[in-house]
Amino acid sequence: RSSVRVLCGSNWSLVLQGQWMLEFYAPWCPACRQLEATWESFAKESERLGIAVGKVDVTQEPGLSGRFFVTTLPTIYHANDGVFRRYRGSRTLEDLQGYILERKWEAVEPVAGWKSPSSIMMHGMAGLFHFSGWIRQIHNYLTGTLGVHVWISYAIFILATLLIGLLLGL
Repeated sequence: RSSVRVLCGSNWSLVLQGQWMLEFYAPWCPACRQLEATWESFAKESERLGIAVGKVDVTQEPGLSGRFFVTTLPTIYHANDGVFRRYRGSRTLEDLQGYILERKWEAVEPVAGWKSPSSIMMHGMAGLFHFSGWIRQIHNYLTGTLGVHVWISYAIFILATLLIGLLLGL
């Protein structure tokens, strides 16, 4: 049984309370797979360290990765009562533990207020990522299930965008 807590769009607010280390990963990412055993060992030490350790699969949670503005994999964040800091240190078990035990996170500049995952701006960003996933699903349905040519699907989205713009303009 894993000690790592899996976070998703419905329970991500857990990281707003207490101290957390949170990894964003993708199952296909070689660097993420390389970190997996270390992250699991780190999670087993979480109770001794006084933290919670979580992970987010960016392929399953595009809105959550948008909220944290994840652009590289794996990405690690430290959270302490809703204050977020990006971890950029070495990914060895010793360095991860030292980051917590020696309180090295205090020397790291917190994520700016407007870029904080709990801000209204990042809430909007999460919505955009959800919307892009929805568009991708529609495109896959049109091309895969209905057999519509890719360029016709693109044309449908272009026309829909123009019509929505026209309606909003009126």
